[in-house]
Amino acid sequence: MSNPLLYSFRRCPYAMRARWALLVSGLLVNLREVALKNKPPELLQASSKGTVPVLIDIDGTVIDESIEIMHWALKQADPLNGLRSGKTTEQQEINQLIEQNDGPFKYHLDRFKYAYRFQGEDAEKHRNMAREILLEWNIRLAKQESNNCHGWLVGESQSMADWATWPFVRQYRLADPSNFDLDQDLQAIKRWLEAFLKHPLFIRLMTPTEPWQRTDPPKSFPVDACLVNTNQALFHLALIEDWEEACNQGVYQCSTRGLNLKKIGFIHLSYQHQLKSTYNQFYRDIGPVFSLKLNPEELTMPLRAEPSSEGELFPHLFGALPLRAIELVETYP
Repeated sequence: MSNPLLYSFRRCPYAMRARWALLVSGLLVNLREVALKNKPPELLQASSKGTVPVLIDIDGTVIDESIEIMHWALKQADPLNGLRSGKTTEQQEINQLIEQNDGPFKYHLDRFKYAYRFQGEDAEKHRNMAREILLEWNIRLAKQESNNCHGWLVGESQSMADWATWPFVRQYRLADPSNFDLDQDLQAIKRWLEAFLKHPLFIRLMTPTEPWQRTDPPKSFPVDACLVNTNQALFHLALIEDWEEACNQGVYQCSTRGLNLKKIGFIHLSYQHQLKSTYNQFYRDIGPVFSLKLNPEELTMPLRAEPSSEGELFPHLFGALPLRAIELVETYP
């Protein structure tokens, strides 16, 4: 097995958050979409729980809890620092929010959204109890909002708390869209949720796929990406001032012109034949830049080839670029 294997179900919020972590970490897995009414025996053999998501690593290790899959992915690459490495207080807040989501919020959500499954339960009561939790989160988000931008649940940037909870808030909305959209007390929550639903990754997260059959060829997730061909040389075009700053800091963290790793989550790379189009699109108006030729063997963070707006696959590095990986620096063009 060349890639880890993921059993998933497109609309399951647990599977959604696991796939989101895979997207932001830059990892590539083989995807097996599951029909919940006809679960493949391979899934049941891997995990007796029979629920998705289930990830099987290349060494055979089985991870069948969505939060653990998220941790597994983000510990390999976390370019947006969703785990808040080195920030103990924020880590505690993240854990508390996830426990609140997976515990009381999910409990009330189920009895509101799937009231037919819980005879004798008061669906409206559970809707209101779930809403009380959303009101708490709304206050947190509103405090973080600035310059007309939505806030995040923990700190000034998105974290695992946001990634692990928004699919469940989406479910709350889907249970009664009109009431949610008209709720004037949840304005910050609505802006926060909309940021994910309109995020470019959301379309890739929710790309429809047919349930897996034993005779199917391997299917990757994300479906529009593939592994980077490291038999070809990899390049990055850098502004001269950005390169000088990297030399002073000992690491390069610019993604492309005007964007850095922390903002966009990866560093744009090119194959040699793509350098001209990359230069013409981003740098032509400013004159010469530096072309950095990379040694792929020195790149320890995930590499994933992803489509541009025109559909051409470009290599992306999901982490900082160490200076030791740079073999040659030349003026371009």
